[in-house]
Amino acid sequence: MTAEPQKKSGLETLRAAISRLEGHSDRRRKVLPFGVREIDARLPGGGLALGALHEVAGGGNDALHSAAAGQFCAGIAARTRGKVLWIVTRQDVFAPSLKQVGLSARRTIYVEARSDVDVLACFEEGLRHGGLGAVVAEVARLSMTASRRLQLAAETSGSLGIAIRRWRRQTDAADFGQPTASVTRWRVSVLPSVSLPVPGVGRPRWLLELIRARAGECADFEVEACDGKGRLSLPATLADRPDQETTWTRRARA
Repeated sequence: MTAEPQKKSGLETLRAAISRLEGHSDRRRKVLPFGVREIDARLPGGGLALGALHEVAGGGNDALHSAAAGQFCAGIAARTRGKVLWIVTRQDVFAPSLKQVGLSARRTIYVEARSDVDVLACFEEGLRHGGLGAVVAEVARLSMTASRRLQLAAETSGSLGIAIRRWRRQTDAADFGQPTASVTRWRVSVLPSVSLPVPGVGRPRWLLELIRARAGECADFEVEACDGKGRLSLPATLADRPDQETTWTRRARA
């Protein structure tokens, strides 16, 4: 009669021990939903994990410019609470484009670093601070050791960390395939904008690739870019389809 409870207790103890060894914490269970069912369903807990490190890169030429990738990250940061620390090595962040997706200049603290080493140092310090809603940093190389330090710092404070992988040469983007400790890895590619019934430029559209999701599923999504509150949406032609399976391409489990 008592064997089953004891067995269950033993399993729970083992799971808790494994969780501690992997560096998991209660804060990791808090998430920031995208508000798009098809995306949130692919992420553990139904959203982007807070108190964790995430990676984002641009596809194609955006790997060098990070315009779409930066807006995607700004839209995420806009939906957090508190100040946002944004660390760069190049003075080409266009603040109005970040405001367009909901991240105002009053909430954003910009830091210019001279090298990736300085970026990573500021990144870790910002995450350990604990009083920031999000820390975003542009960095070319991200080693497993550096990413583990950032992940641990994020877990400790509960802050959201986003590494925008940005390179100076297209060939350097191959480094994005190297393993890191990030919880998720995304790639954002620009698609033709939404068609309008009159001359003009419609809402931007992106191909959003969830390349890696720890304990989740990878997938591709065709989305409309973040609005003035940092929210993504599915294009109307896709959102109205009865079978939502057509809006994403399922990949192998991470």
